[in-house]
Amino acid sequence: MNELPIIFPMNVIIKMGVPAYVAFSLLATLLLVVFALMVNKSLKLVPTGAQSLIEVIAEFLLDLADTSIGHMGRHFFPLLGTLFLYILVCNALGLIPGFEAPTGNLNTTAALAIPVFLATHYYGIKMHKAGYIKHFVGPIRSVAALPLMILMLFIELVGHLARPLTLSVRLFGNMMAKHMLIMILVSMAPWIVPIPILTLGVLVSVVQALVFTLLTALYLAGSVEEAH
Repeated sequence: MNELPIIFPMNVIIKMGVPAYVAFSLLATLLLVVFALMVNKSLKLVPTGAQSLIEVIAEFLLDLADTSIGHMGRHFFPLLGTLFLYILVCNALGLIPGFEAPTGNLNTTAALAIPVFLATHYYGIKMHKAGYIKHFVGPIRSVAALPLMILMLFIELVGHLARPLTLSVRLFGNMMAKHMLIMILVSMAPWIVPIPILTLGVLVSVVQALVFTLLTALYLAGSVEEAH
């Protein structure tokens, strides 16, 4: 992902030995903090401008949390909101010439997926204690069904262990593919292709941030719900 020259001051930071994906991850975090402070300073009873945008996003994510997770939706709202905004900004950075999307690196996406995996099982154990094992053995629980319960346990364990892999690889693969597509088409038709392709890139960036957040909400919902 080094086809475009990294612009100042990012090139200086990267030449100091900081990996590009780490540098742009820090940039995404800084942009979110600065934007949050700016919105906080200009809060109004009747929202306008950036405040309106943030309120729309917050209401959408809050509704997503309530719908997907239920009674604990608001408890997980800060996590879902942070993931969505951070991934969205990281994805969007890759659309700017001279910048790279941190989510186009597997290290970044894995660093997002692993905490989701740990949080899922942490809250599952916290809510259900030893009863959390019921989520892994299927609906039929009897001595006669013991072989089936053991089989279901292994299947569920494999499925749960695959979640951080699928979360990280899905986001990484889509961001990498988007980047490569833009670079190839821009090199072929630099004055025709960029606008429609960049528009598609914006759509992909939003959709992938939403997919990651939605899957996180579904995983959390499955861990805190009562097993049947």
